[in-house]
Amino acid sequence: MNAPLRRVGVVVLVLFGLLFANLNWQQVYKSDDYRTDDQHNHIRVQAQEYERARGQIVVDGSPVAKSVETTDTLKYLRQYPEGALYAHIVGYKSVDFGATNVERMENDFLAGTADSFLDDRIAEAFTGKQSPGGNTLLTLKKGVQETAYKQLRDNNVGADRGAVVALDASTGAILAATSTPSFDPNKLTTHNSGAVREQINKLDKDPDKPLINRAFSEIFPPGSTFKVVVSAAALNNGVRPDTVLKGGSGYQAPDTQQVIRNAPGVVCPDNITLKQALTVSCNTAFSRYGVEQLGADKLKEAAAAFGFGQQNNLTRDDKNLFNVAVSETGTMEGPDGNVDRPALAQSCIGQRDVKMSPLQGALIAASVVNGGDQMRPYIVDTLQADARAVYHAQPTVLRKPINGDVAAQLQDMMINVVENGTGRNARVDGAQVGGKTGTAQNGDAPDHGWFIGFGIKDGKKVAVAVLLQNAGSGGSAEATRIAGEVLKAALK
Repeated sequence: MNAPLRRVGVVVLVLFGLLFANLNWQQVYKSDDYRTDDQHNHIRVQAQEYERARGQIVVDGSPVAKSVETTDTLKYLRQYPEGALYAHIVGYKSVDFGATNVERMENDFLAGTADSFLDDRIAEAFTGKQSPGGNTLLTLKKGVQETAYKQLRDNNVGADRGAVVALDASTGAILAATSTPSFDPNKLTTHNSGAVREQINKLDKDPDKPLINRAFSEIFPPGSTFKVVVSAAALNNGVRPDTVLKGGSGYQAPDTQQVIRNAPGVVCPDNITLKQALTVSCNTAFSRYGVEQLGADKLKEAAAAFGFGQQNNLTRDDKNLFNVAVSETGTMEGPDGNVDRPALAQSCIGQRDVKMSPLQGALIAASVVNGGDQMRPYIVDTLQADARAVYHAQPTVLRKPINGDVAAQLQDMMINVVENGTGRNARVDGAQVGGKTGTAQNGDAPDHGWFIGFGIKDGKKVAVAVLLQNAGSGGSAEATRIAGEVLKAALK
């Protein structure tokens, strides 16, 4: 072999040696660095995650979240055809900022990495053909959700913030859940990280906090809607709807100079039945009864039976990814440990430290119309992989706050509120509707407007709660009207 060939051979051997050394360096000595390098992992995980089409989230047969193929570095883009309409339930799946709500709760199934896809992934290893993630079918009803969102957004008192929850009282299935203001999740799922970050910062800085789901995640003083709980406590303790209570134009609780009065226009005689006190929303009767007969312990016990002070997680959301807030009654006790009677008097009309989420309000109404059984709320109806159902929701009783007799009495009382009292705006032709209005003071800010109630038609039982935050004058009447529209849509 001549000298030039030997030199070439040596160079080739040296190059192979350097290549071998580099491979060992990368795979052995640098492997730990690569495994722990955030940027390297981030790019690798992103590429893997977006290589497969994510499953659809479906309402009434139509996708409200889907993945479409793109020409970007990441193969698929998440889209939300209905925009803001379902944002607080469906959530979003962002490249850099993770997932929220249903997108997060069912992430493994939507991504196709859940155990139920094991056979599919084994088949992929042989065929090389990738199948999409699974589809998640929600309990929401399109017509009910649209009605709730549009009525809330375009309300007649100019309230910018609010929430609506509607439930199938017999099962706990959520038919509508909406919060205003909402947001467009499509702006949070683009592959432009800078644009997404800018949009999230903008939403975070918005004083109306559009990312917050007021239907589940915030609590507010419930005002007179809490009188349903006080009425339940009274019925549990021997009072009947026709039992006469002491009312009057004003009530000064012991140990205070403050006089509790009725709302303007409310006529509450000195002697009034429990049923009529709820119908006209007599503050003095409920405050006086709570302080002088019921007591703080029994009131808190009745509230706890409905779910106050307890976590009302949705089915399949054991980690509370929906951030469901805990409603509360407050202590109603003074520094000495004794009952603070002025606090108790105010609590009996849903003020002081009593706070409730719209979801909790709907659960109260659902318990009443469902014979005392409070069903666990749920949003996921079915999980489908390749058109086969691998999960289907089974309704379960969450708690039983009242017995059947008390539930029947409360139903009659709440129906009277709608037919003859403050809840007339909620009436629906051809249906039995019951409920309770509420106006809740909120410090120096305008009052909140509330309505909680139910509708019955052809054996179907729907519960609803409407909140108009800081709605001011006329807020409860408008919340009541919106509830009637939602019930009308749900009872079709």
